[in-house]
Parts: sequence; structure tokens; C-alpha cells
Amino acid sequence: MKRTANSVWKGTGKEGKGTLTTQSGAFKEHPYSFRMRFENEDGKLGTNPEELIAAAHAGCFNMALAVQLSNAGFTPGELKTEAKVHLDMVDGAPTITRIGLTLEAQVADITKEKFMELANGAKANCPISRLLKAAEITLDATLKS
Repeated sequence: MKRTANSVWKGTGKEGKGTLTTQSGAFKEHPYSFRMRFENEDGKLGTNPEELIAAAHAGCFNMALAVQLSNAGFTPGELKTEAKVHLDMVDGAPTITRIGLTLEAQVADITKEKFMELANGAKANCPISRLLKAAEITLDATLKS
């Protein structure tokens, strides 16, 4: 499987602007820039690479957990995950240092222990977690009844 996305950038690093387009069409010339990335904390002006990594990680983790649960004989009612990407300065360079996954799950007839075992397995083994293993990845999981 191969998936593609394209970026077009015009101008300098700080004053320039770019667009992102994905193969699926979910993004079509979606804007991004230095300002949107580093000066717009609410993120409403456009996207940035860290936001896209967070979306990819949350989605990948949920899918991996759904597979883990299904393979173990459980059916998830809902898996809701927020991924928070932390971009910090390390040796003078912006670096993704941590990703915090916060999960709220509804899964019938599962013990907390089994749920955590499967959730931690999904955290460790989803393809995006495996890609980003240089960063600390944490999981705060809540099993709702």
C-alpha cells in the first residue's frame, strides 16, 4: 500500500505560504504557513504538520485497537482518541518529543485489565506509533460502561 500527499510552498520560510493536497481529496490545496504553525495557537487559520501527525496517530491507534479488540472477541461501541503532539526545542531545533493519547472507550463485557492490555498493545504496534517511536508516547485510557 502506498499513499501520497503533495505540498507546494512559495516564498521564504517565515513569510512564505504553502498548500497541502492529499490523494483522497480530504485536503485540496489546504493552506499552511510558519505563522499558522508557530504563531496561531488556536489552529483556526490552517493546518500544520504536527496537527496532521496527531490526526494520523489518533486514527491509526483507534483502528489498531478495534482490530485488537475484535481479535480478542470484543466489539467496541465507540473509541474516541485525542492525540496531543508536543513540539519542543531540542538542541536549538523544533522536535516532536511527546505524543499523548487520551482514549475514552465503550466496550461491553471486558475487564479493565484486558482492556488496558489490548490498548497498550495497540499503542505500541499501530504503524504510526512504530514510525514515531523516537518520541515518548503515553496513553491515558478510560473504559466507560
